[in-house]
Amino acid sequence: METDEAAHRRTTRMRRRRRRAVRLSDSNRVEAFSDGVFAITITLLVFDLRRPMTAPGTLFHQLWRQWPSYLAFFASFVYVGVIWLNHHSAFTRIRSADRGLHWWNLMVLLTTAILPFPTAILASTMQSPSVEDRRVAVVFYALLAAGMCLSWLALFQHLHLRPHLQEQDTEPGYFARGRTRAWIGIVAYALAAVIGALYSPTVSLLIFVAIPVFYGVTSEGLPGIEPRRRSTDNEPS
Repeated sequence: METDEAAHRRTTRMRRRRRRAVRLSDSNRVEAFSDGVFAITITLLVFDLRRPMTAPGTLFHQLWRQWPSYLAFFASFVYVGVIWLNHHSAFTRIRSADRGLHWWNLMVLLTTAILPFPTAILASTMQSPSVEDRRVAVVFYALLAAGMCLSWLALFQHLHLRPHLQEQDTEPGYFARGRTRAWIGIVAYALAAVIGALYSPTVSLLIFVAIPVFYGVTSEGLPGIEPRRRSTDNEPS
């Protein structure tokens, strides 16, 4: 039979393994690293704006010809800014980070860093005489943007299931409603891809413009009704 001393050592080893498995880190480091990625991504956008090679008297014409690049820069800048606002809003409600949160946050950063690429392709291709090229550009953008929303869905799901990572004053249901916002984006981008491929790329563009506006307006989360238990906390028993 196992002695008391051996059982104690085994229990101690198990507790140490458990502590290592759930070791948490300060969320401030995660947010600071993420802010750096967002800042670099926004800064690199300007490299898509190139000085035109012009002959005397043609500067205005050459500058005007590059309007798709200006549109791509503006759209990417605004969208990355909106993502940063949403990221900051989420992390003001996160106290600690575990390994899963680190990985899902990296997925959010990856999809954000990639986003300017399909945006630039979309802006330049919309002036193409080829309808097929415009449809491909719309679908390509929609798929990558939907992937970004999917990374947010995974992040919100992870946090919703782990309340010990949240700040104590986090609104009940905040991350659950965040999942709803992510699903709205996934469905909207999927719809835009179908519409662009089968009907009209221009209609898809309108959807692409509306989605960042939606996420900007709801950067502090969707309004929701707190659970009933919260309203009865102060009722006499």
